[in-house]
Amino acid sequence: MKRTVLAFLALLTLIPAVSADTSEVNIYSYRQPFLIEPITTAFTEKTGIKVNVLYAEKGIAEKLVREGKYSPADIVLTSDFNRLLEITEKGLTQANLDVQLTQTIPEQYRDTEHHWFALTTRARVLYVAKHRSIELASLSYEDLASENFKGRVCLRSGKHPYNISLIASMIAYHGEQQTKTWLIRLKDKLARKPQGNDRGQVKAIKEGMCDISLGNSYYYGKMLNNEAQKPWADAVSIVFPNQQDRGTHINISGMAMVKYAPNPDNAKKLMVYLSSDEAQSLYATLNMEYPVNPSVAPSELVQSWGDFKADMLPLSETVKHRQTAYKLLDEVKFDL
Repeated sequence: MKRTVLAFLALLTLIPAVSADTSEVNIYSYRQPFLIEPITTAFTEKTGIKVNVLYAEKGIAEKLVREGKYSPADIVLTSDFNRLLEITEKGLTQANLDVQLTQTIPEQYRDTEHHWFALTTRARVLYVAKHRSIELASLSYEDLASENFKGRVCLRSGKHPYNISLIASMIAYHGEQQTKTWLIRLKDKLARKPQGNDRGQVKAIKEGMCDISLGNSYYYGKMLNNEAQKPWADAVSIVFPNQQDRGTHINISGMAMVKYAPNPDNAKKLMVYLSSDEAQSLYATLNMEYPVNPSVAPSELVQSWGDFKADMLPLSETVKHRQTAYKLLDEVKFDL
């Protein structure tokens, strides 16, 4: 993957510094080719506008800063909200006031200043060992810190963006001190030091290291469709927490138009297309995420997991507590 990223970086240096071409649009993407290429191909077939994509695992914000007004990028696609927020906070984006976006994308999933927009949503679910006697219906994020789960919880790093977003939402609901107490108690319940990724925690459950973990919902579908990882998924139940109160925490993937986009008209057309029924259906099918467009249904596999109550706290409220989340994790030495 790293070689691929470097190859794309090298290729991009061959593109003129500013390319205002009425027949093209340029994307910097944290999202992977298997997901983006079918969608951009469909857009080109529909509009005749060629889409050039630079894929990267990290460093897009820094690249945009270096390039400044000479950047060829028109749009940035991110796989999580924190990276979307990063480029916005650094002043690397511009508002897109296209009315079709505000009509299609629910208010809680777009920036109040129209700089960023969600494309898909994913639930931060609990994965619970099927062979354990655990009451699933009433589980909450708060329960992870209970004495019932001492030595039974596996987690990835608390500072991963997916967990930062969840912890920030906990601060929004419970306040700083209560969330800090929760983190202290949760750390005491861990079966091992935080490590790995979301799927790695499910593997640990399959291997008997723990009984419960956190993970994004779409990983369940990915594991079920992966021959080597299907036994991991078969060993757990997917649980949507906090159904008896505020609902399950939601994170997003998203898009933003770059501040110095050389092809702004094409960028707006692509952003509208990405929120359309056609593109949203592709997102749902290819990556088993929930479409942000409410008129588009999830894939059949995702629907089979059942309906759930989603936390409706606007992301604009969650982000206010992001830095506090990092601070609390440091104070309790969570990853240590």
